[in-house]
Amino acid sequence: MAGTPRVLRAMNDRAALELLVAHGPLTRTRIGELTGLSKPTASQLLGRLEAAGLVRTTGNVTGRPGPSAQLYEVNPAAAYVAALSVDPAGVTAVVADITGAVVGEERVAADAVVAEGAGSVTARVVVAAVDGALEKAGLGRGELHGVVIGTPGALDPRTGELRYAPHLPGWHSRSLLGELGDALGAPVVIENDVNLAALAEQYDGSAQDHDDFVLVWVDEGVGAAIVLGGTLLRGATGGAGEIGYMPLPGAPLARGGPAAAAAPDAGGGFQSLVGQPAVFGIARGLGLEPADVTEALADPGVVDEVARRLATGLAAVVAVVDPELVVLSGTVAQAGGERLRARVEEELTGLALPRPQLRISDIEGDPILTGALRTALVQARDAVFDTG
Repeated sequence: MAGTPRVLRAMNDRAALELLVAHGPLTRTRIGELTGLSKPTASQLLGRLEAAGLVRTTGNVTGRPGPSAQLYEVNPAAAYVAALSVDPAGVTAVVADITGAVVGEERVAADAVVAEGAGSVTARVVVAAVDGALEKAGLGRGELHGVVIGTPGALDPRTGELRYAPHLPGWHSRSLLGELGDALGAPVVIENDVNLAALAEQYDGSAQDHDDFVLVWVDEGVGAAIVLGGTLLRGATGGAGEIGYMPLPGAPLARGGPAAAAAPDAGGGFQSLVGQPAVFGIARGLGLEPADVTEALADPGVVDEVARRLATGLAAVVAVVDPELVVLSGTVAQAGGERLRARVEEELTGLALPRPQLRISDIEGDPILTGALRTALVQARDAVFDTG
């Protein structure tokens, strides 16, 4: 059945839609050239997709000899998705059309007073963020095709419970995913925030040319995402890469074990050495009182100490995973920039035999939201672009 006309038509439809997403508006002739289809077949294809509401015309090519050629583009209204980033202070939501263009954004504080309704307070805060983004886009919940939420911690695939994130009260209910799906009327996926940041790097950032890399997130908390052979490694409980509680020389043991150490104030493990609070502690130890982490890491002494500690933790990861590339992301990495990267690279010499490349993330904006949006779009396009 793989070669039936219906299957072949669906494959050609999908190929054309992906080309329009990647290249923007194209003429019928150009679509034929890129897909290898004849002009009549390309015309039939575009007619099918236009009738299905998946493509639309968008003007003509001008400035060429002969008749002007009509341009076609993916219909932005074919589907809409929502992407969310969760932190202890609140929830940020963006809504985008099927092309990836963001059409609405909303931020709701974790302690915001939300309207009474069905579900937990946490679910109502999430719904308020999504509804706010939808309202700014002039859309309703019924137009959402899917929702992807990035949170610290990881959803245990065996139990449906969020683990490694005790600093997110209200997010540990096993019924939360179902509550959110029912309230929003669309499929909901909850994904680890650092994993999403790694996907952003894989498709749009510093890791585009690598199938084996580790993203190390150094922010209020510390975590990692491991990509091997182009595939994200999750682990049995979804906790692969939870290096924040990794015991290291000079770091107190995390209180209450791994789960407690995922909290920024847990006071133990790798996180206690290089997270934002630790950077401020290093600065104060040198007699400084920086206003923010960027100011703290402007001091060479702070950079040297953070680099030494960061290299010690990275050496453990590199020795086990042996990646081609390590990408440093999060506020500490961004604030330290190239100076921090170079010092970490120097410190790694002699600590681990593998010598991976070391880069700073170059994603603009919030990499967690970027990764969540990328994931939501891939899922939506897989469904919407399937004309079979």
